[in-house]
Amino acid sequence: MSVICHVIVHGRVQGVGYRAFLEIEALTRGLEGWARNRRDGTVEALFMGEATMVAEMIEACRQGPSAARVDNIDQREGTADELRLRRSGDVFSVLATA
Repeated sequence: MSVICHVIVHGRVQGVGYRAFLEIEALTRGLEGWARNRRDGTVEALFMGEATMVAEMIEACRQGPSAARVDNIDQREGTADELRLRRSGDVFSVLATA
């Protein structure tokens, strides 16, 4: 069963390769979606795919790359409209800061 999950990751997650980490981890799991920095210092991401793979991805978000520090993750169900934010032709996009 396919699900869409929207997350906002709080902590030291900008300037440490966090978005690139998310892209690699998501593609490895066969997930679609996007990630972007937010002006408030958080990273926002959307993942779509098999429920078990999305759950694994959320656990990977809690770890992040070695230089990151994840304090908290806000998580909710995502929407198909949000998925359309990724760049046309991309499976997973790293988007501009919002």
